[in-house]
Amino acid sequence: MSARAIMVQGTASSVGKSLLVTALCRYFRREGLRVAPFKAQNMALNSAVTPDGFEIGRAQAVQADAAGVIACVDMNPVLLKPEGDQRSQVVVLGKPLASLSAAEYHAYKPQLCSVIADSLARLRAQHDLIVIEGAGSPAEINLKDRDIVNMHVARLADAPVLLAGDIDRGGVFAALVGTLELLEPDERARIAALVINKFRGDRALLAPGLDMVTARTGKPVLGVLPYLQRLRIADEDSVSLEHRVRRTRGHASDIDIAVVRLPRISNHDDVEPLEHEPGVTVRFVERVEELAGADLVILPGSKNTASDLTWLRATELADAIAARARAGRLVLGICGGCQMLGHRIEDPLGIESAQPMTAGLGLLPLHTRFAPEKITASVRARVLAASFVAPAGLCELAGYEIHMGVLAQTEPCAVPFQIQQRSGRTADVPDGAIGCEGAVVGTMLHGLFENDTLRRHMLDTLRARRGLTAPAGAGAIVGKQSEYDRLEAALRDNIDRGLLLRIVDLG
Repeated sequence: MSARAIMVQGTASSVGKSLLVTALCRYFRREGLRVAPFKAQNMALNSAVTPDGFEIGRAQAVQADAAGVIACVDMNPVLLKPEGDQRSQVVVLGKPLASLSAAEYHAYKPQLCSVIADSLARLRAQHDLIVIEGAGSPAEINLKDRDIVNMHVARLADAPVLLAGDIDRGGVFAALVGTLELLEPDERARIAALVINKFRGDRALLAPGLDMVTARTGKPVLGVLPYLQRLRIADEDSVSLEHRVRRTRGHASDIDIAVVRLPRISNHDDVEPLEHEPGVTVRFVERVEELAGADLVILPGSKNTASDLTWLRATELADAIAARARAGRLVLGICGGCQMLGHRIEDPLGIESAQPMTAGLGLLPLHTRFAPEKITASVRARVLAASFVAPAGLCELAGYEIHMGVLAQTEPCAVPFQIQQRSGRTADVPDGAIGCEGAVVGTMLHGLFENDTLRRHMLDTLRARRGLTAPAGAGAIVGKQSEYDRLEAALRDNIDRGLLLRIVDLG
């Protein structure tokens, strides 16, 4: 029997669709259903690797986790990773297809319809309910004739649609009414109910607006969901980074971590576990003066390493980072950031840029050579050499790899990690390097700070360098399963549950 489906669309990007789908996945799992998320096409630089080694959007991996199922490539068959200059790497069924311009991709879209339909069909054959996420707005009238992610999927799945609006950004009633007005009659008929997201305050004050929007549109309001502070669930993309940027340090006794906000930053959710540690300030920085006072500078992942290296030099951040490293002040590079810390990046085939060779910062004895094959793997690793990042003897680390370039040493050096398993297959691969007498560490592994022992060691090392003691609660951040429960409770307590079950036809 084919699974039922319900879809979440939004009045705009970043109105909370991903979190609403996550909450619904958790809710229906608690109702005893086998639930799976689905998003036909995702545009995101925060991506994840499935256990079998395929790349999907980070949001769908989170939603699968909330639903209690193993993430698979069918949950996000098409992933676009922006590369700048109106081009994106197009990832289809978890593997890179090509780098296409916007016009080229729109021309290619019809060929993806069968891929999307097949992925959805496979999911529906294995589950009781599919919770589908749209993208942007279904009312983008200049794009509707090429839509493969909003109403196209709703029709394909014969799914009722919840239309979500973000009250925190203002104008939510106009956004809801305006979106409905721009839909075609058959599309408008698919909208089963409205949801208002990110509300701060007394819901009673909204009553006149809720009544008016229902009278105006004929659509009931399913619920008004509260804004949840410090929710430890990864944001989908760098759009959400705007709400997290902090350029001033916290309390004087806080550990201060400065993350360089590269123009093409990717997988910035690597540092999210650090943001939830007591006594830790994480700042995303773009200027040399913002490095002042940082206990640690992190160079994160990048979708275009050569281009972001050029930006680092233009902003003089490259020289500032090199100077602090040579003075014994700590620097960590993750994935693209690790590649930047090496001596050079070679790209003779133009895989990532038109530059055949780009000089790195020269802080690690490494060079990177780009090749057509993209490495995507879930990883098990151990500590090979102790560093400020990880203690000696740590034998069980989890993480993941998403990168095009392959690293090699330019001279013998200490290596922080050894990969022992890639997507379930035995491996014996050294990872990264340690340089500048221990002040600089580079690794290609994402997700390291999800490992509690490693995270505690690094923060304890940073505190020891300043003579600080750990505050109460350090190293014991709330687990993600508890956060999914908190999100689900907010949904359960603030919606018309009877209406939701009728919309999904569950009685």
